[in-house]
Amino acid sequence: MIDAAFYCVADERYFLGAVAVVNSLRLHGHTEPVFVGDCGLTSRQRELLDPHATVVEPTSEAPGWLQKTAAPLRHPAEVMMLIDADMVVTRPLGPLIEEASVDRVVAFQNDRQRFVAGWGELLDLGPARPRPYISSGLVGLGGATGREVLRLLDDRQARVDFERTFWRRDEPGYPFLYADQDVLNAILCTRVAPDRITSLEHRLAATPPFDGLRMIDERTLRCAYADGVNPYVVHHFERKPWLVPIRHGLYSRLLSRLWLGPDVALRLPEDLVPLRMRSGVLARAERTRVDAIDVFRRYVLKRPTTAP
Repeated sequence: MIDAAFYCVADERYFLGAVAVVNSLRLHGHTEPVFVGDCGLTSRQRELLDPHATVVEPTSEAPGWLQKTAAPLRHPAEVMMLIDADMVVTRPLGPLIEEASVDRVVAFQNDRQRFVAGWGELLDLGPARPRPYISSGLVGLGGATGREVLRLLDDRQARVDFERTFWRRDEPGYPFLYADQDVLNAILCTRVAPDRITSLEHRLAATPPFDGLRMIDERTLRCAYADGVNPYVVHHFERKPWLVPIRHGLYSRLLSRLWLGPDVALRLPEDLVPLRMRSGVLARAERTRVDAIDVFRRYVLKRPTTAP
């Protein structure tokens, strides 16, 4: 059996996302350890997570995006699967773990290509060569190659000026506009041989607006495109449905099932779940209201700006 583990980070606001990650992994039969980096969880949230994941205390007061490397560095495995707390696993990830186990980096291509020639010089990594631009949402790091990528990511990401990134001033031309994701790609463009990188097609890690993707089986979380292809994960990198009222689409349906389903590892008390994502007459009425407002905002006013 491959020595593997999963790692995500969460604070009080992202607790519900972390629960969905843990429950979706367990529903697909993943028994590997799950480590959740604590970036500001409440005591109640930690108590709920504790039987199902190892909550890792922060090593500093750094923001969450800088804490992604802390848990895997403190609790390493032969294959380290870094996963964002806004993802739902919709099919077993065993094939990705196996691929990473042979000294590889496994990730999904972003829906947009991006390359900055100066990445290597700015991070003291050496000459940068164009490669497929990958998402940092789910990354498998295996063997010596994976450990070196993790080490470099931990060291170099601190050089990013977060105030200049997409999430703050959104400064055009800033080489690290997408923070740790750009740093990860800079490392892959400079320090990792192409034959040590497996970059999977973008739609296997589905992102909004989830065009052509539909729910096949809510019980098993299975989703598929019209041609029958099943993504490994559904990634809602936009506004989080548990934080802001948005249309109750595919991702929100998955979340509701993962929080309140009778067979999940960590079934949440309903008071922690937004009303619109519960069951019952009042919840349905709230979903109808929110759906109408969100459709108007998106299609009559203006779609929200999104990051790659």
